[in-house]
Amino acid sequence: MSEKVRRRSDTRMVPVPSHSIVPERDVNDIPVLETRHLGIQFGGLKAVDDFNLTIGRTEIAGLIGPNGAGKTTVFNLLTKVYEPTSGAVLFDGQDLKGMNIVQASKLGLARTFQNIRLFDKMTVEENVRIGLHNQIKYDMFSGVLRLPRYWSQEKKQHARALELLHIFNMENLADEEAGSLPYGAQRRLEIIRALATNPKLLLLDEPAAGMNPRETEELMETIARIRDEFQIAILLIEHDMSLVMGVCEGICVLNFGRVIAKGTADEIQANPAVIEAYLGKARSAAGKEAQA
Repeated sequence: MSEKVRRRSDTRMVPVPSHSIVPERDVNDIPVLETRHLGIQFGGLKAVDDFNLTIGRTEIAGLIGPNGAGKTTVFNLLTKVYEPTSGAVLFDGQDLKGMNIVQASKLGLARTFQNIRLFDKMTVEENVRIGLHNQIKYDMFSGVLRLPRYWSQEKKQHARALELLHIFNMENLADEEAGSLPYGAQRRLEIIRALATNPKLLLLDEPAAGMNPRETEELMETIARIRDEFQIAILLIEHDMSLVMGVCEGICVLNFGRVIAKGTADEIQANPAVIEAYLGKARSAAGKEAQA
């Protein structure tokens, strides 16, 4: 891990009234996200139960837990794919109750997915420009007749798409088909498309999946750079602990749909409940005996 990223992950976290922690720099601002006793039930199964989380306006946060813990379900609740059966989601101080996916996106929520969802036959630039759809400033009449306003907006969108691609050093791939890109590049393109929606909170669902160690290191730097340049918050689900511990400031651990720990990277790595959730009770006990 680079020293540059390590310094970012050492940010001082301070408590807030919601019994959570946020970076000290965000403590006087309204949290970008706050969930209160959030839950969802499918039949008799509580997939997520009493989930409470606060994220500062420029925080890089992590949501981790074993397979099946409910992490992606939480993302679906936050982005209004699912409507919660209990609790509330406050985004930028506004209750999302009753809103749909499009309305949440317009407020500034953007996400990527475990399984890459690109338009394979479209170019890299066209995929990015899809993310810019909520920033189009001409009407259908101007578009059909190709009036000057249409061409002016098209020029601005082209420039913005290349600017976003430059963050990942992908501007030279603008005319390539998205489906022809290597796996890691497709992952990066999906993040760029999400950024194109101009979010306040970017949700990354396993962004390092399928990446090699070098690509993961580059991704770590890029996540920190996105936060710094765009001044937005980022919440990521990730199984690569080197990425989580290296870049996340606050970490929330989920197991069987419930939060079992929240804290900094050092606190989470030393938490017995987290160790047990990942290793199992027997192996955790064996490890303690070996240390004794």
